[in-house]
Amino acid sequence: MREWLLLGSFTGLFLTSLYLRKFPKYNLLELKVLFVLFVFLIIIKGLENSLVLKKIASKIEDGSRVAFKLVLTTFFLSMFITNDVALLVLVPLTLCLEIERKDLLVILEALAANAGSALTPFGNPQNLFLYWYYNLKPIPFLKTIAPFSLTFLFLLGIVTFFLSPVRPKSEKKEIKLGPSALFYLIFLVVFILAAIRIIPVAIGGLVFFYALFRDRESLNIDYALLGTFFCLFGLTENLKFILISSLKHPEHVFLLSAGLSQMISNVPAALLLAKFTTHWKALLWGVSVGGFGNLIGSLANLIAYRLFVIDPALRESSPKFLLEFTLLGYLAFGIGVALFYLVAR
Repeated sequence: MREWLLLGSFTGLFLTSLYLRKFPKYNLLELKVLFVLFVFLIIIKGLENSLVLKKIASKIEDGSRVAFKLVLTTFFLSMFITNDVALLVLVPLTLCLEIERKDLLVILEALAANAGSALTPFGNPQNLFLYWYYNLKPIPFLKTIAPFSLTFLFLLGIVTFFLSPVRPKSEKKEIKLGPSALFYLIFLVVFILAAIRIIPVAIGGLVFFYALFRDRESLNIDYALLGTFFCLFGLTENLKFILISSLKHPEHVFLLSAGLSQMISNVPAALLLAKFTTHWKALLWGVSVGGFGNLIGSLANLIAYRLFVIDPALRESSPKFLLEFTLLGYLAFGIGVALFYLVAR
């Protein structure tokens, strides 16, 4: 999916540049966003390689209410390590558990990942972009989107609390953290401060040089995502000159961004519409709600679906899973739309 987004955004950038007969100019803000995203991807890869994320996941298996703990952990992890990575860690763990309704639990985890990642400026790529593009502060950002995330935290908590308990497999191997685990945990805390502009973003250079000289495996990150952002920045700059217009009403911004997310995913929807509106609150809500619905709404949805259907034991039930995912996704989408109008009024 990332490769298709990269190809599509590059094609759009090429064609619009050809039409305008000029290459778009990239400003310092856009380069900073790319750098912040680059550093976060290195940190997350470092945490993954040093088994920090697996260690957290393994702890969830102990005790009762595993379904409840899995969904809540997905929600809270996605706030810090992005929705995509949270699902890459927790969905495979879920599929290894002894539970009758794995399909339902994976769907709830996908919803939790989208809702949880919406709460922080660094929880997903579109939030990071909007936070920097509109020069936002942490408190206004949190106050704006908290009703959305916390409402779904409550709803998902209630649903999973009453799910049948699961019994993890008895054979467990002790997970020993890698030598770089502590460094990446420190990097994560420090760079969160840089991402919300409390300390200079240049501190991310330390992360890059550490990975370059001490842990090169952490440089094996999702460069397709970075390339997609680079192309989309240029494409939206070109479209600004071609379309020269503005979305005047917050409700229009919300509905268009939520609907557009269902067709092109919420990351490109955020990058595209930000150039045409100053209503960042409506746009933030729109792409957050737009992460629900169908599989295209969020890359996290596609990750959850792919992880489910590649399991040989579950492949036959993929049509049922897709139907359930779409129905529950649009139920959450409808709740999100209603919630926006309730909060807006």
